[in-house]
Amino acid sequence: MNVKALFGAGLLAASLSTTGIAQAAPEPYALDMAHSAVVFNVNHLGFSNMFGRFDKFEGDLSFDADNIENSSVNISIDTESVNTFHGKRNEHLASPDFFNAAEFPEMTFESTKITKTGDNTAKLEGDLTLLGVTKPVTLDLVVNKVGPHPFNKQPLAGFTATGTVKRSEFGMNYGLPAISDEINLQIDVEATPK
Repeated sequence: MNVKALFGAGLLAASLSTTGIAQAAPEPYALDMAHSAVVFNVNHLGFSNMFGRFDKFEGDLSFDADNIENSSVNISIDTESVNTFHGKRNEHLASPDFFNAAEFPEMTFESTKITKTGDNTAKLEGDLTLLGVTKPVTLDLVVNKVGPHPFNKQPLAGFTATGTVKRSEFGMNYGLPAISDEINLQIDVEATPK
């Protein structure tokens, strides 16, 4: 399956420098998949927090190093690639009870707005589509570092986006309320100019 680009929307995209003057136009950046991850955790019966990740995802990033608010990002996640490091649970999560990967093979996020909130922070707004339902979500974005790679000296940008999504809003109701409705999401990305 071709996993396309859409999910963390603007989750990466920009260097939050403080200049208010528009200078450089946004440039296309490619995600470094060896140093990027989409992870989540959910409370299980009140006893523990179960952690997981998606092994397959792709994304497109438009990055304005002078004004993060001009940046954008789209990410697409292969729902069948959900991995909680337990085979039978992974199969259940891919089933119609949860992600229904056979019918909805992709979960996507497309950024709609980025609002700078500090020297290296922003609010990343976008549309999340899961199980055929699209809802607006807001993620907290941190620009970890923008600069040359210490080894090859090529431009590099790193971002972390975090937020909480209510799965019931997308029709994922299995196990509620014992299995928490709230899913804590974290997306970490490194990206380089194309």
